[in-house]
Amino acid sequence: IPCEVTQQPLAPAIPIRGQTAGNQAKLQPNSSPQRSQDENPRRQTNKVTLQSRVCSCVYFNQLLFSSLLSSTEQPAYQRYNTLAQDALPGLSLPYHYRVLAEMFRSMDTVVSMLYNRRETASFSKIKRGVQDMMHKRFEESHVGQIKTVFPEAYTFRQEKNNAPFNNSIKKGSYQLVVEPVILSGQNEARHVLSASRLLERRKIFHLNLISIVKQHHKAFLSSLVLPVSIPEDRLTRWHPRFNVDTVPAVQTSPLPQVPHADRLVTAQEVLDKARSLITPKTEDKATESNEPAFQQKPAAPQISTPSTAPAAQVPVALKGVSQSLLDRIRAKEAQKLHAAMTRNPTQEERLLMMSRLGELARILRNVFVAEKKTALIMEVACNRMVASYRSTLSTGEMEKHIRLLAEVAADWLTVHPVRKDFYLKLNKNMELSIVLDKLSNRLREEERL
Repeated sequence: IPCEVTQQPLAPAIPIRGQTAGNQAKLQPNSSPQRSQDENPRRQTNKVTLQSRVCSCVYFNQLLFSSLLSSTEQPAYQRYNTLAQDALPGLSLPYHYRVLAEMFRSMDTVVSMLYNRRETASFSKIKRGVQDMMHKRFEESHVGQIKTVFPEAYTFRQEKNNAPFNNSIKKGSYQLVVEPVILSGQNEARHVLSASRLLERRKIFHLNLISIVKQHHKAFLSSLVLPVSIPEDRLTRWHPRFNVDTVPAVQTSPLPQVPHADRLVTAQEVLDKARSLITPKTEDKATESNEPAFQQKPAAPQISTPSTAPAAQVPVALKGVSQSLLDRIRAKEAQKLHAAMTRNPTQEERLLMMSRLGELARILRNVFVAEKKTALIMEVACNRMVASYRSTLSTGEMEKHIRLLAEVAADWLTVHPVRKDFYLKLNKNMELSIVLDKLSNRLREEERL
């Protein structure tokens, strides 16, 4: 049975004559400094080891940081910057092009798995894997289209099957083998298709598809009544009349075929072989003897009639309108389409916001009239305007619109920062109609850019 032992309080130390305070402290066995040193020797050793570990970690971090600074390799945000960039949202692809891009992604995934395991990437294995991933048919014609779009992605060859335990393919027959092409400056014994390389290859394939559609779009622009010429690097969206889904499919590139076998199997092959052995003189005599029997009538010469291009017909509703006026209207329309097809997404978003400023200005003025105040907090004004606007906008988006309104109509609306809040103040001496006219004029000016 455990027993509890109560410690008796120690009696106060009695000073001894002829001894100093330092000697008394040495003689007292229960003094605090000596007691802490005797009772915790392990704590001191742990503290020393912890300090040494911290110093070693700091030294190692300094060495690592200095080595990173001294190396010439670019940081990760610069090396993989291309992977973070995306294509422009206005340049959409046709449906069959998107399916082909998905087939390339699935094929690249299967090929990378086989290549990293050092297996032969035959077409039968790739076909089985792609069809399991996409649940769609995958044929050699699709591989030819992928080769047309991205010819530097793979190398193709016909290889004889020598696997003794493969029952699906006859031994000695040829099969199409696909091998990825990896270009890198790293000093590696054998390259590996990593996830970053797969993303980079997928991005290149997507950009190549967009460039193919751009060629068809360029031909469409040149066929208009008023031809439009836009550089490909400045194009951000397709022409409104350009039907993307009518773009023809990608042409199929030829793939390596099975080598011709010299063994004659059918009777037709025997006849062809015999014809090839006949001398030219014997063949000429045979054709001369059979010429009267097989003489044919000369074909009638085809007369090519020049096709007259139909002139641009004027609609019935526009009859009586001068041609010069129609030309000016079409020129303005072409100019607007040119500006719309070369506009950046940021400019498009700004124009969309500016188209809402007229209605938002009316709502903001009504909010100030209802509140009967000369200044309002930004948060209160945003909440009132979000509740009154016809479309669904968040509070943050409404604040962006208000700041843009203050930028365009600075003499009517001002934003004043006071401590941690922002206050809005209207100019009551300025008419709302003047503000609306100013906003509409500014919108027209930015649409022309």
